[in-house]
Amino acid sequence: NTEHLVSRPPVVTIMGHVDHGKTTLLDHLRHSHITAGEAGGITQAIGAYQVRHGDNVITFLDTPGHAAFTEMRARGANITDITILVVAADDGVMPQTIEAINHAKAAKTPIIVAINKIDKPDANPQHVTDQLMQYGLVPEALGGETIFVNISAKFGKNIDELLDMIALEAEMLELKADPDQPAVGSVIEARLDQGKGPVATLLVQQGTLHVGDPIVAGHTFGRVRTMTNERGRDLKKATPSMPVSITGLNEVPEAGDRYVVFNDEKTARAVGEERAKEAQVEERRKTTRVTLDSLFDSLKEGEMKEVDIVIKADVQGSVEALANSLQKIEVEGVKVNIIHSGVGAINESDVALAEASNAIIIGFNVRPTPQAKSQAESDHVDIRLHQVIYNAIDEVESAMKGMLAPTYKEEITGQVEVRDIFKASKVGTIAGGMVVDGFVQKDSKIRLIRDGVVVYTGELNSLKRFKDDVNEVKQGFELGLTIKDYNDVKVGDVVEAYVMKQVPVK
Repeated sequence: NTEHLVSRPPVVTIMGHVDHGKTTLLDHLRHSHITAGEAGGITQAIGAYQVRHGDNVITFLDTPGHAAFTEMRARGANITDITILVVAADDGVMPQTIEAINHAKAAKTPIIVAINKIDKPDANPQHVTDQLMQYGLVPEALGGETIFVNISAKFGKNIDELLDMIALEAEMLELKADPDQPAVGSVIEARLDQGKGPVATLLVQQGTLHVGDPIVAGHTFGRVRTMTNERGRDLKKATPSMPVSITGLNEVPEAGDRYVVFNDEKTARAVGEERAKEAQVEERRKTTRVTLDSLFDSLKEGEMKEVDIVIKADVQGSVEALANSLQKIEVEGVKVNIIHSGVGAINESDVALAEASNAIIIGFNVRPTPQAKSQAESDHVDIRLHQVIYNAIDEVESAMKGMLAPTYKEEITGQVEVRDIFKASKVGTIAGGMVVDGFVQKDSKIRLIRDGVVVYTGELNSLKRFKDDVNEVKQGFELGLTIKDYNDVKVGDVVEAYVMKQVPVK
């Protein structure tokens, strides 16, 4: 209900290369920005926490890396509003930095760049900015749309400015939620506790979650028995963008599972059990994953206009050559979208990104790591390995030819000569006439021709023989018809009926 919508805090994920200061930044935020009125720091590792900055509250997800973030997205959990990309001023853009950029872009979340370690003697923030511009992250000062903030997480320098920028970006995004509806959201993490049973961290995305609510999370169900925040404080309710740790589920759900609150426990149990069955079927089936072999079958409905591809190659030159060649493939209406490219073996992060984005991985003179190979098999991600660039291009191009949006050709089925006009107050103008060629069907598309000129194109509203509704009238028979949203029919007009026939792709 749009009348009930209120502003909600932004949900922020921090990403970046290992050792660039993600953890230091998270720790600083944890310990220096305590939510007003609460004593002590964050005591519970629940995978997310809220900090207060001035009048604003910000929710941070404490994800262990961008692979976890992407795996959650693969399960349908688009929970991040803003991504903070941490890059060390003395180290610059590294492979994991590029991966993080591409993961954030694939999730379509705005990126704020935090150039960290500016306290280091060899810090060079300008060099980092120049590097990032090559990946489409252009500072606002240079006409781009990306916010850059120079920080030192270790010494707390400019952290307030970073938080100001998060609040500003959140304001631009106009994040809203309805606190009055039953709660809906995502599982951030879950575990089995020996004393408490299944414990899950939930992010409230819409509505308000209460202790006692009947709930279904993924294919698990139960009733919210206890609810605590990241400081170990017991809560009775949680509002939009709040992360809370709950107990009361019958099993441990998976990170990224959606959860929904129901009116009664009986319904929740029935839905949970049904979802458990569906999950088993889905696990056995898993046929929705796009592969080059199945492109034509899975995409011939014309809904998809891009082939998402991850490229890994032995050297940067090969990456660029393959990417450039693939992007030049011209198959009408369908294009290649390179969502990530890099040098080196195909790793688990590549597979996670491909799974979340329904992408295909192409490896040139590289192989997947054993872990990535195993993960790709279980997640049904298609990996194609090549030693010759032209073979890779040919394979993708031929798959895309099966993806062409259907071509349609017009076929005229019949013509009606209008001989009489009747006006009816309820239905408008009724044209009486004779089918002089072919046949006319009730669901035909029509055009009205007057003196050889098309004056209207549309559809029939009704088709009658005498007073009876009919689906078809053949040549030599009289009929009455009305045209949808058009009444200016005249004696002597010709109503031409036609259909659009699909032409197979050559």
